Parts: sequence; C-alpha cells; structure tokens
Amino acid sequence: MGVPDDLELFEQMCFLRHFEERADSLYRQGLIHGPVHLGLGQEAVAVGAASVLRPGDYSLGTYRGHAHALARGAPADAVLAELLGREGGICGGKGGSMHITSVEHGYYGSYAIVGAHLPVACGLAWAARIRRTGQVTVCFFGDGATNIGAFHEAVNLAAVWRLPVVFVCENNWYMEYTPIGDVIPVALPAADRAAAYGLDRIVVDGNDVAAVREVVGDAVRAARDGHGPSLVEAQTYRLKGHSAADGGAYRPAEEVARWRERDPLLRTRATLTAEGTAAGKLDEIDARIKADLAELARQVLARPAPDPAGAWTDVWSDGSWQWRN
Repeated sequence: MGVPDDLELFEQMCFLRHFEERADSLYRQGLIHGPVHLGLGQEAVAVGAASVLRPGDYSLGTYRGHAHALARGAPADAVLAELLGREGGICGGKGGSMHITSVEHGYYGSYAIVGAHLPVACGLAWAARIRRTGQVTVCFFGDGATNIGAFHEAVNLAAVWRLPVVFVCENNWYMEYTPIGDVIPVALPAADRAAAYGLDRIVVDGNDVAAVREVVGDAVRAARDGHGPSLVEAQTYRLKGHSAADGGAYRPAEEVARWRERDPLLRTRATLTAEGTAAGKLDEIDARIKADLAELARQVLARPAPDPAGAWTDVWSDGSWQWRN
C-alpha cells in the first residue's frame, strides 16, 4: 500500500463529506430512523489517522463513526444500507447509525455509550502485545468522554502496561450542547491531562489532514516500536449540530463562521492549488463523488428491508436475549 499524496487525501475527505451530506438529506426525508450523528467538518481526523494504519491494525470510534469506518475501507454501500435499514447493511440493517462495525477492515465498532470503547481499545492492544503481532490500536473519542471514568481507567492502564494504543480525542469543543470549557478545570480536555499518566502533551490541528497524518503517524510508530501509548488531542469542529436533529442554535454565529473558514476541505484545496493542481480538476473530483453517492443512494434505497427472520440472529447465544431486552 503506497503513501497517499495530498490529492488522494483530498479525494477521501470529499467522499466522506458528500457521504455525510447525503445521510443528512436522507434523514431529513424521513428515510433514516433513529439518531444520526454527522462528522461534517471532522473529515481530516478520520482520513489523516487512517492513512498511517496498516490493514491489520485496529481502530474504534464513537457514535459519530461513519467517517472512521469508511476511512478504514468499509464498503460505502454496506454502511449506507445500514443507515437506511436495508438488506446488505454492514450490521444486517439492525445496528443503525451509531453501531457501524467492520472487523474485516479493522474497524472494531462505533460505540453509543460515551467512553465505553476505551477499555475495549486496551483489550485489543493487550491482545496484540501478547501475540507479538505488531498491531496498533487507535481509539477515537470526543472531548466529553474525558470526563468519563472509563477514559481515565483506560489511559492509566495503557500507560502502566505500555500498551500499543493511540488515544485520539476529537475535540470539537462541545459535549452535546454544552461547551467543554464550562465543565473542565483545565484549558484542553485531553492534552492537559496527559501528564497525570506520564504521557506527553500532544495537540494537533484536527482540520489539517497533513498535520494529523504526521502527528498520529509518529504516535503509531512509537506504539509499534514498543514505546507505549500516546494521547493526542485533535482540535476540530462539527459544522452542524450534535445530531442531524439538532440545529445547533446554542453556538454563536461568529464562532461557526470562524470555523467554516478553517474547513479541512477548503484548506487542503488551497494547499493543492498552491502546489499547482488546477482548480478545475478539484471541481471534477468533487462533482464526480457527489454524483456517485447520489447514484449509490438510489441503488440502496431500491433494496428491500432485511428478512424478518434475521431478527433472531446475532443475539446472545445462550438464549438470554429473551430476558436481557
């Protein structure tokens, strides 16, 4: 697998942007049911981090995880079918937006419970260490998760056992509807707590895909070489509300406008044109991807709903599903 250049990274981010916009549109048409959390504006974190991982490495995300699954190679039609509850969904059409998983592609799940996946990341990293496979785990989480006990337990355990795991905090400055700064005693939720676990303070511009690639790449190499975990804070911003149903009116208009100027796609586009890439070529890439996703949505919507008999599969094998729910 070759090293992606700036144009490839731009194309990948374009794909994620248009996928999320299509999901937003389908939700507003009433075709996607249940919560949908969009990663619009945070594409550089997913693409930059995924670009430094090997096929056998592990990654985990939050309920805002479409982009992370797709960046690891999960099939777009299967992810979209999952959102729409159609046959061929990546989780059988039963998991929905918040539970996208593709073990085949190294993506060990999106987790709806805040912080619940950080200990799972430690388990994956511990298994890789025991087996001496050289695999690295990258675990993405939001700024709000840094106030969850599982965050501190997982980072502490990883540091003590020197596990090959990279924790990446996607700090978009809001924990649902609350500014993160209102509920923490430090300036930065992840980076300013790293020292408590003997880790370096690492902050990266999460809207700069090249910067994310470099910083996370360094952390992944360190983990692979046996130097233990890293805690990276990627500063970014979601361009829409907490979920597709949230208008985000609690955010100051000038703040949103300021962050829109730092849109990762616009910044990568500016870099590419400065390097000599014709603007027309970038426009063609953008238009092609948008058209491809429109056609993909048409095809997936034409699929039937999953067979009702599938409701009895992928449940607790001991029969306890009958009382657990």
